[in-house]
Amino acid sequence: SAPLSSPFRFMLIRKHRPDAVLQLQDPRDPGLKKRDELEDMLEERRRSSDARHALRCYAPAVYKGLVSRRELVQEEAAHLLDEMAHRLRLGTVRFFAYVLSKVFKTLFRSVRVNEEGVQRLQQAIQDHPVVLLPSHRSYMDFLMMSYILYTYDLALPVIAAGMDFMSMKVVGEMLRMSGAFFIRRSFGGDKLYWAVFSEYVKTMLRTGYAPIEFFLEGTRSRTGKSLTPKTGLLNIVMEPFFKGEVFDIHLVPVSISYDRILEESLYARELLGVPKPKETTSGLLKARQILREDYGVMHVYFGHPVSVRSLAQGRVKRSQYNLVPRHIPQRPCLAAQALVGEAAFRLVRLQEQAMVLRPWTLVATLLLQNPDGMDLPVLEEQAAWLRRLALSFGAFLDWPDCKPCREVVGAGLALHKNLARVSGGRVRLAVAETPGVGQTAEELAFDRAVGVLSCASYRNQILHVFIRPALLSVALRTANSSRKDEVYTCFNFLWTVFSNEFILCPGASVQDFEEACYLLGKCCAVQESQQDIVMSEGGHATLAFLRALLDPFLQGYQVVCQYLCKETEENLRENKFVPAARNFALQLILAGTLKCYEALSSDLQKNALAALVQLEAVTKVKVGDQVTLKVNRRAASSLEDMLGTF
Repeated sequence: SAPLSSPFRFMLIRKHRPDAVLQLQDPRDPGLKKRDELEDMLEERRRSSDARHALRCYAPAVYKGLVSRRELVQEEAAHLLDEMAHRLRLGTVRFFAYVLSKVFKTLFRSVRVNEEGVQRLQQAIQDHPVVLLPSHRSYMDFLMMSYILYTYDLALPVIAAGMDFMSMKVVGEMLRMSGAFFIRRSFGGDKLYWAVFSEYVKTMLRTGYAPIEFFLEGTRSRTGKSLTPKTGLLNIVMEPFFKGEVFDIHLVPVSISYDRILEESLYARELLGVPKPKETTSGLLKARQILREDYGVMHVYFGHPVSVRSLAQGRVKRSQYNLVPRHIPQRPCLAAQALVGEAAFRLVRLQEQAMVLRPWTLVATLLLQNPDGMDLPVLEEQAAWLRRLALSFGAFLDWPDCKPCREVVGAGLALHKNLARVSGGRVRLAVAETPGVGQTAEELAFDRAVGVLSCASYRNQILHVFIRPALLSVALRTANSSRKDEVYTCFNFLWTVFSNEFILCPGASVQDFEEACYLLGKCCAVQESQQDIVMSEGGHATLAFLRALLDPFLQGYQVVCQYLCKETEENLRENKFVPAARNFALQLILAGTLKCYEALSSDLQKNALAALVQLEAVTKVKVGDQVTLKVNRRAASSLEDMLGTF
């Protein structure tokens, strides 16, 4: 048949394939381009070696603007590793050993170490990977740890240090060359940083390169009390055991205590809102004046190694980690998370129990409970009584047996003459009574608070010995009856409120109650039957002393509740809470309605806020980058009233 004319052909195609109409060209169009020729790509393969073809040089052309994502990640990871990694050099260690020998001999009368603990550590290092976990009260802690290990010819530790030190000119690099590796205070959700850091730490642990050292508390304690442990790093160092990469890991708690803390006045000012000085080399050089001071005796006690294998026995099923390649990061299972949390609290408790306490801690405790002062003979008598009580509760007290109480108390007063003074046979805290020339009432209150908080930092060192009996003493006074269940209800409430203030292991309130009953019964302060617990005839002094120990904390928490109930701002920003609460407490002190200067402490205020959040009296709401506090005023007011009954 005759071919269709172009118009009819186009109409027919539009009817059946309307989308194709615009793609067609008339084959008689002279402008039609010539099509490419087709080639058989297998022809060459039939004439040459297939192996040579497979192994030929392969260099494809790529987009000229292409940058490999993998190369970028590798470059960034290398930069992070260079930023954090230590570069241990024996020459630098020897230099520090020389300088620190001079410094320590000037600062301290002696540094006392339990050599049996050093021998246990030496054996542990030979047998398994070791993690050193010192308490943290001073910048001296990590310097002394490395100095001791070097002196006893043990493997030098690699130490997790804050980035603040890295910015110190010369000194930061010298710390790096003496074993410090640097860690950011917050990772801010940076997954690459977390991956590089955790793998760096685990690699050092798996290879047994050196003991790893870090502080469970995360930062220095400004108050003398142990801080709630942070579990991030502990989780990292325990993971190689969970994954079966090492047979066992030994965690070694180390307790470090001081007759006198180098930063005592600095800490008190920080608690009162004075910004922490930035770590700089020039600041370090200016601090040379401390070399003129006497800081007494320093104690370092190496505890028994704690086996991770023993801790995990029957608690964590490690077989589940075999389901995923070991190099792939995994979120710890719930059992592992619970084990790490429990281990952290247990280790801090072990630190506390091995903390060597000096007589001054007892003297400071008595002076704080008697702000108007004490006659020196009465102070000596009370110190001897308190010594017996502390020893009966299991305190590790370094009290010279060969010296009379008068000399021991006098030596403590002489060493801490900046905190207490003796005048006319009477001892009192060295705080100003009246304003100086040109000094305002606020400035006078600040100076008094510095003295009180400095003294409280020494009292706080012994609180772990007394805290459980103290909670029971307060509960005994408040309970509706002497029945154990009634007393326990009050005890458990206080235990919950102060669980952020003191090291109280989660879920151990019943165990702590039983321990408190035993200790008070042991010193004949209470009499216990199967159903009841009552104060004994001779227990009044002991229970009164223990209740007075908790009084500053009860008052401080009440002040925080009062402030939140009276705060008019509906959505209070969290970062404004501490300054506002401190100012509220200061106004109460200036008005004469509050005598407790410890209520000005930012540490106490933060712990009180954490308790209120836990008790659902305050809710934290995050809006963008800001966290606001929503206060349940009825609950806060109720808590204030309940604390007032104690």
